[in-house]
Amino acid sequence: MLSTAGLLRERHLKVTPQRLAIFHMLSHTNIHPSAEMIYNSLRETHPTMSLATVYKTLDALVKAELVQQINVGEDSFRYDANITSHPHIICTCCHQVFDLEEDALPNLKALVSEKTHFKLSHEQLYFYGVCPDCQGSVH
Repeated sequence: MLSTAGLLRERHLKVTPQRLAIFHMLSHTNIHPSAEMIYNSLRETHPTMSLATVYKTLDALVKAELVQQINVGEDSFRYDANITSHPHIICTCCHQVFDLEEDALPNLKALVSEKTHFKLSHEQLYFYGVCPDCQGSVH
């Protein structure tokens, strides 16, 4: 398996400390952070990194198909280093985003392709609801 630097080089991206830190952070979390969350979590260890750098780096990682951008209906996108096609479930109270295990659903891509005769390139599937932690606080 390639190192983070190797992955960046393979996708023709310059290897910088900021890119390494952002990709490493995304690769080792399942919280699907926003750019602001990434910036705040790395600010202490990378004090010279600006929020603009985080946005530019995320844009480059998305274009290089190393990270996926998730639109969960907030003012900002979330990011996921798991680029395999998988559904997400979003809590409408705390706004946490969770991966939904692939075996929890039938192969929807194959079913849709079969029914519509489309040659599908990708899909994004979101479920919305209230997570178990927030259910006690919902009236």
